[in-house]
Amino acid sequence: MDRLQTRELAYFVAVAEELHFGRAAERLGIAQPPLSRAISRLERRMGVPLLERNSRKVTLSPAGEVFLTESRRALDAVDAAVRRAQRAGRPASRLVLVMKPGGDCGLMPDILAAYETDPDAVPVDIVLCSAHERAQMIRDGRADVGLLHRSNTDLTGLDIEELLTEDQVVVLPHSHHLADRVSVRLADLAGETMPHWSADPHNTPNRLSVRDVGQLMQLIALGRAVAVVPASVRGQLRDDLACVPVTDAQPTTLILAWPQGHRASALAAFVRTATTVAAHRQQTPSRVKRRRVHATWPST
Repeated sequence: MDRLQTRELAYFVAVAEELHFGRAAERLGIAQPPLSRAISRLERRMGVPLLERNSRKVTLSPAGEVFLTESRRALDAVDAAVRRAQRAGRPASRLVLVMKPGGDCGLMPDILAAYETDPDAVPVDIVLCSAHERAQMIRDGRADVGLLHRSNTDLTGLDIEELLTEDQVVVLPHSHHLADRVSVRLADLAGETMPHWSADPHNTPNRLSVRDVGQLMQLIALGRAVAVVPASVRGQLRDDLACVPVTDAQPTTLILAWPQGHRASALAAFVRTATTVAAHRQQTPSRVKRRRVHATWPST
């Protein structure tokens, strides 16, 4: 079978999402008969029915369900490839960095200050977004680099550099019965309300959610929640909150991530600067790891 064209995928996705040839044709800006013929040709070429049609409705066949998922992914990949190629083909004028509000372990001011002194530096635009949007923004070409936490993050298509690995603590109001403890275990927190980040795809509508560290601290101060967070959050702690080490919580690792294989000089300079600053900030040498993955940078 000849390789499919992106136009054919776009036609199928429109029909599969609308489940109506007329609406799909209007959305695509074409007449309905050519669209119907294109889908029929696609099914003949693939040798499987993608749609189930009757006089009342159009539905997806099992093969169509799978092909819809893969077609969306393929079209997204093409769009991302175009954006990344356009960025690579133009002189770097700015670097787009994505991070979660309060999710830099206090490193970003020092990183930015040091980066500005590098001869390859360009202005940095910082985009604050949820924990579950950052990796996708880097993959699809909307961002050049991002600060992420390794746990529960899909790193497909990304190169990474580990910056800091930290123990975790629980943040509590001073009135909490555990606030005066030297340390706690996760079992001690059973039954406590722990918010989730609002864009977490695994979050359920009825669970308490927050968008940034400020909201999280306010809820804790009001006695509505507690939170297990990286130990560096101590630097943002309010006077009315307590911070207690959680001895059996898995350490959390802050990483820098960028599109796999990208070696632009401005990006390389940023990664070098970030790793240097992180190394200087380490408090306990055994708790900080530095490892480059799938990356070869130009020499300085």
